Amino acid sequence: MSPARNSRNSRTTRSSSRFAAPVANRSNALHAGAWWLWALGLAVAASRTTNPLLLGLLVGVAGYVVAARRTDAPWARSYGAFVKLGLFVVFLRVVFSLLLGSPIPGTHVLFTLPEVPLPEWAQGVRIGGRVTAEQLVFALYDGAKLATLLICVGAANALANPARLLKSLPGALYEAGVAVVVAMTFAPNMVADVVRLRTARRLRGRPTGGVRAVLQIGLPVLEGALERSIAVAASMDARGYGRTAQVPASVRRTTNALTLGGLLGVCAGSYGLLAAEGAGYGLPLLAAGLLAAMAGLRLGGLRTVRTRYRPDHWGVRAWLVAGSGIAVAVLMIWANTYAPEALHPGVVPLEAPELPLWPAVSILVGLVPAFVAPVPQESVRQESVRQESVPKESS
Repeated sequence: MSPARNSRNSRTTRSSSRFAAPVANRSNALHAGAWWLWALGLAVAASRTTNPLLLGLLVGVAGYVVAARRTDAPWARSYGAFVKLGLFVVFLRVVFSLLLGSPIPGTHVLFTLPEVPLPEWAQGVRIGGRVTAEQLVFALYDGAKLATLLICVGAANALANPARLLKSLPGALYEAGVAVVVAMTFAPNMVADVVRLRTARRLRGRPTGGVRAVLQIGLPVLEGALERSIAVAASMDARGYGRTAQVPASVRRTTNALTLGGLLGVCAGSYGLLAAEGAGYGLPLLAAGLLAAMAGLRLGGLRTVRTRYRPDHWGVRAWLVAGSGIAVAVLMIWANTYAPEALHPGVVPLEAPELPLWPAVSILVGLVPAFVAPVPQESVRQESVRQESVPKESS
């Protein structure tokens, strides 16, 4: 290769690396709360539409970001389980619609199931009967929306480090956060143990399927879960977990009033945002409730004595990741005002769903984390190995 080409390639590499996302490490790790805000923004956008094309686009955006930025940690492997759970939800919603009927009136009868006679006090409820195309399409749309919500939550669970999320919680929520983190990490670790034990049995020539193999694998898995629980308890005891500071009674009463009042305000404001007639007071009430709840959590954290080693900082990249998810939610809520028919395809009469341009473009904003979030070290190593395996161009 000529020296001129080498110089051009080096300049191109330097200019591209200047704008590329950095490799993730302890100093620039993305805040776990940013991933959850991004995923919740996508979930809010999914709750505002029943268009299967837009819901599929949301699932594609979440899946692409997970594939680009997840690590090899045990919790990062849970995204596939959430996808399977979403498909099961769609299947279950369709089955319930077949067996229990639907409030959607339809004229295109597909088939008729045997109907179970019910007493007079069960008027309005039926088991079996005719099944219409409108009924099935409505069930598919509704189930797809629920599945998309689950998949968005699964994306946050696969990208956010539960331990780092626990470190970022307010002191008042530390006890509840420990229980949530243990619950979130138990299932992925158990799945990892099952995969490890099945691989070991396969290498030894032992069967990995059947009831006998499951019974032989189950005991080591439970034993490993118990050992992890004991290790977590010992580490928490060594770090002085459970120590509390004395605070005046007036501070405790103020904390309870602010927290309870703030949560009530959040509930009332959320209801106002969801109801068409309460949109005027919903947003101010929600903002006031959030401020009161945050003040209560701040005061409640005074009784928790704990320090943070290397706390995660909320940097520019965290703002970009969280802001992209919030932008998707805001744009989809705004799209309901000027294109409600496109976001909610008609069922009676049946209409083919169309892909609206601007709502689809607003969903693509959710791809920002795939380009600005730090790149996991595992992905960098795999890319370097892939480049080394490619034969070099001859001069």
